[in-house]
Amino acid sequence: MTRRTTLRTLAALALAACAPLAQAQNYPTKPVRIVVPYPAGGTTDIIARIAAAQLADRLKQPFVVENRAGASGAIGSVAVSQAAPDGYTLVMGTASSHGINSALQKNLPYDAVKDFAPVTVVASTPNIVVVHPSVPAKTLGELLALAKAKPGTINFGSTSPGGSPHMSAELLKMMAGVDMTHVPYKGAAPMLTDLIGGQIQVGFDNLPSTIGFVRSGKVRALAVTTPQRWPGASDIPTVAESGVPGYEVSGWFGLLAPAGTPKAVLDTLQSAVAQAVQQPEVAKQLRDLGAEPVANKPEAFARDIAADVDKWRKVVQATGVKLE
Repeated sequence: MTRRTTLRTLAALALAACAPLAQAQNYPTKPVRIVVPYPAGGTTDIIARIAAAQLADRLKQPFVVENRAGASGAIGSVAVSQAAPDGYTLVMGTASSHGINSALQKNLPYDAVKDFAPVTVVASTPNIVVVHPSVPAKTLGELLALAKAKPGTINFGSTSPGGSPHMSAELLKMMAGVDMTHVPYKGAAPMLTDLIGGQIQVGFDNLPSTIGFVRSGKVRALAVTTPQRWPGASDIPTVAESGVPGYEVSGWFGLLAPAGTPKAVLDTLQSAVAQAVQQPEVAKQLRDLGAEPVANKPEAFARDIAADVDKWRKVVQATGVKLE
């Protein structure tokens, strides 16, 4: 090989190595897909659509939300884990899809820690315990007393088997020493329809998809699952202050890309979300739904996911809960 040929080869290799960086710096140049691994109308979907609109406005490309529900968030999540790591396919992950699933599903087809590149938590929210207005319990303490008096006779609905609302209930059952019967649903909308209709007595859900029905009086709120009362819903007591000290469950909703996505792309997305939630009108929109803006850095989000996986593995081991 001549010296000139060698120089040409080295130059070609250098250009090839620089191409992904240049593409990342110009990102995005075409529409971006955000997969929501749950049905339309739930909290994950609501927050994803707010994020998509804000990202499209700031990055000047369409951000299209696609609902791919099933297997407690696993179907949509695995599809994104197998997508090209170029930033054009994202998932709106949750404490369920990227925390609880790792503890509960034995043959989960993705690794929540290794197969994704965290971008940012868009917002966090408590789960909420609500009842049909006909239920005589006016407080969580009264509901637990009813459950203890008649074990197994109170039915509670959740948005999906193994989801964060379902596991909130299982943790409550364990810590309070009560027996209630789980009725699983495929999404918040059908669960709330049956709760409002009186087919079930109790519902566990993320706050944003339920708060409107609480405000309209169609369901009665008993408690939120976070350790402190939630801004915007400060009249609703916590589970801990309602007779179950030490109880805590916090939900989060965050964007993730496939593992190997360039850091420049992750930083571009995180920065755009941070700029969006700092706008008073966007922050108010989220808070009115019962969600708190976050927009943390990818490294902090990665630590959150690892901690959640560890926490829920311990809860699953302690409760013995299994997918139905």
